[in-house]
Amino acid sequence: MKKRIIIIGSGFGGLGAASRLLSAGHDVTILEKRDKLGGRAYVYEQDGFKFDGGPTVITAPFMFDDIWNAAGKKREDYFDLVPCDPFYRIFDHTGKSFDYNNDHEFTLSEIEKWNPEDKAGYEKFLGTTKAIFDKGFTELADEPFLNFTDMLKVAPDLIKLQSYKNVYSYVSQFIKNEFLRQAFSFHPLLVGGNPFDTTSIYAMIHYLEREWGVHYALGGTGSIVHAFEKLITEQGGKIHTSTEVEEIIVKNGKAVGVRLEDGEKLDADVVVSNADVAFTYKNLINPSHRKKYTDRKLANTKYSMSLFVIYFGTDKQYRDTGLAHHNIILGPRYKGLLDDIFHKKIVADDFSLYLHMPTLTDPSIAPDGHEGFYVLSPVPHLDGDTDWNEFAPVYRDRIMNFLEENYLPGLSDHLVTEHYIDPLHFQNDLNSYKGSAFSVQPVLTQSAWFRPHNKSEDVDGLYFVGAGTHPGAGLPGVLSSSIIAQDLIGKA
Repeated sequence: MKKRIIIIGSGFGGLGAASRLLSAGHDVTILEKRDKLGGRAYVYEQDGFKFDGGPTVITAPFMFDDIWNAAGKKREDYFDLVPCDPFYRIFDHTGKSFDYNNDHEFTLSEIEKWNPEDKAGYEKFLGTTKAIFDKGFTELADEPFLNFTDMLKVAPDLIKLQSYKNVYSYVSQFIKNEFLRQAFSFHPLLVGGNPFDTTSIYAMIHYLEREWGVHYALGGTGSIVHAFEKLITEQGGKIHTSTEVEEIIVKNGKAVGVRLEDGEKLDADVVVSNADVAFTYKNLINPSHRKKYTDRKLANTKYSMSLFVIYFGTDKQYRDTGLAHHNIILGPRYKGLLDDIFHKKIVADDFSLYLHMPTLTDPSIAPDGHEGFYVLSPVPHLDGDTDWNEFAPVYRDRIMNFLEENYLPGLSDHLVTEHYIDPLHFQNDLNSYKGSAFSVQPVLTQSAWFRPHNKSEDVDGLYFVGAGTHPGAGLPGVLSSSIIAQDLIGKA
């Protein structure tokens, strides 16, 4: 039966679900609060530069191909992906670097520069990540885990794969050099997790990158958002931007539509929320309809860290500084810094950074002869005591001064445009509970069945896609959630 479906929010989970549900024959309307689609993948355009707001690392490109194929189209007719080599350039606190890609011999030669004895350990590590990937991604990522028995069925396999260990401990079984341990365990940070808390299942990200590569979408990640907009419109989907949902209307325990900020009511047979899960329950659903996801339960859930991100452009190109497209700059502390961010909720004097330099691959996103950057620092979410209204400019200066002194000489003289976002942006603009950047933290006790379900346990006819539901954050995760939503809702 053809259903009228409203999708709240237009991150990649919502966009993927919209196209999939249209392909399944449903009537789909997307409602987006902001003036453009994209959610965390919003694009900022200023002074001739394009800055991707959020995700910049594209893995598992076949997941996009599958969406376009389902719609009877070809993905490559809508946007182009190019491989990044190296995947990342990882710097230690002294500026010494390590590259890796999916050329096995090259990666081994890079490991040899740091510790020749770790080459054999890396090969063993890589062998085990395939088994983790086969179970954690291939088998389980598209499974909805609506019943506890679903969890019990896979528990023996998860125990066998040492899912009770954290990623850092898992990597450390195979790798002895401390810097290399960091280089092969940082991946949970890409999905909002602490490598010292996140289940070792997330070690599969390394295998996923090796298997399909790390890609960049020409024109920036925003070109994928534009491609989705074109595809969904061609499929007959309706898109409304600058349209904020005030409430999900529930009658007799079932979602029957939404009420907008201006008071207008829209009817629906099904509501899919790509808004933050905690925000959806706390702010869009009357407490009388929430037996499980009470305010207290939401407050007691562990959430990912937040981010401080500076987008900036220069009138000088930095092609001889030893930087790659994706750079990770590790500080002098690893575990201690992560403890400060995730547990103590304090902003330390030191930091680790992700520095994105997309104009190295794609000069089209900046004016001729210019360079575009985005630098990201993980910071605590808003349970910490930091007053970001006062502290943000201070932190901005700290990061930019560090970059100028160590990686981008003369930066302050060549800066022509910039702006930044902080935890308050995640809370106020992206409706993310506590200003977390990746929603529910991916610890073992908040994974699979323990994570907020893709089908609401409190409201019939309400489904979730995106970072806060199963299987979790990151592009492969949120696109997998859109597959689950389509499967649960069914064909028309």
